[in-house]
Amino acid sequence: MPSKLLKIRQHSVIPGFGITMGFSLLYLSLMVLIPVSMVFLNSSSIGMTAFWETVSSERVLASLKISFATSFAAAAINVIFGVLFAWVLVRYSFPGRKLIDGLIDLPFALPTAVAGISLTTLYAENGWIGKVFAPLGIKIAYTPLGIIIALIFISFPFVVRTVQPVLESMDIEAEEAASCLGASKLQTFYKVILPTLLPAIITGFALAFARALGEYGSVVFISGNMPMYTEITPLLIRAKLEQYDYAGATAIAAVMLVISFTMLLFINVLQWWAGNRDRSV
Repeated sequence: MPSKLLKIRQHSVIPGFGITMGFSLLYLSLMVLIPVSMVFLNSSSIGMTAFWETVSSERVLASLKISFATSFAAAAINVIFGVLFAWVLVRYSFPGRKLIDGLIDLPFALPTAVAGISLTTLYAENGWIGKVFAPLGIKIAYTPLGIIIALIFISFPFVVRTVQPVLESMDIEAEEAASCLGASKLQTFYKVILPTLLPAIITGFALAFARALGEYGSVVFISGNMPMYTEITPLLIRAKLEQYDYAGATAIAAVMLVISFTMLLFINVLQWWAGNRDRSV
């Protein structure tokens, strides 16, 4: 009889859904939601007119353009070389592979200010690399190009560490089957390998982009901090705070937060679509 069926409750060492979900939401609120909400609360204190005047000023718009353009460029470059590095580390065995694998995580451990000073010394006009390009009329430090290099340095590990596990779990037999069926190496990459890697590549791009967008320490030295040219938005927010313009600083931060969240949401939707399309094939 259906009424006599016993419902067997599965016991687990980990607490049930209710308590774990409650603690998760509490932690998320304390660490993320409440601090983020304070940004909008503080910025709303100046009123909509002053808010719009602050965020639409020429200097703020220029800083937003520089921050988003350089972060996007750095993340895009890291996608190309990050996938290449992950491929070499996973598919080939060579002396020093473990050392190179460990060096990729160096930007995680190195203080960003130290990285910024090192990069500035290296790429300045009298630096080891900068003096090579100076006679050619190419200036790296104190230009947007220098900002991109700094952002590439600090966000590079995100792409490698996102793509690397997927490559390690890939079945090489599918590639061998494609080769046996007459597919070229290029066709095998685009038809077999790339669809599997695409969700991880998009995730790595999103992580690298988000990391680069909020970077301050490594950029503040090599950028030169010239308004309308190399002044990034985090630096402008810092300048507002030093002038005790807390409402203006939070207004700029709120705009940056909304734009960043919108772009990351779009990337996540794209990743979800790529994953569903991959499973349906």
